[in-house]
Amino acid sequence: MEGQESKHDRFKRLAGKRVQNAIKKIELIGNLSSPGYEYSEEDTEKIFTALQQTLDGVKESFAKRKPKIKGFEL
Repeated sequence: MEGQESKHDRFKRLAGKRVQNAIKKIELIGNLSSPGYEYSEEDTEKIFTALQQTLDGVKESFAKRKPKIKGFEL
């Protein structure tokens, strides 16, 4: 498998880049809190609701991939 990237290595490489990009974009949203902008509590609630719903959906998609416990026995 020389020269070929494993699935886990590819995941780590892409996840690292994508998470860093997401963090940068979220920080840019945070910049909107500066005094140079005007916003309402409703505006900020919409922003955080949308972000949280997106994060919850992504987290759920990862959780679906977890192995299920098949029965229980003592």
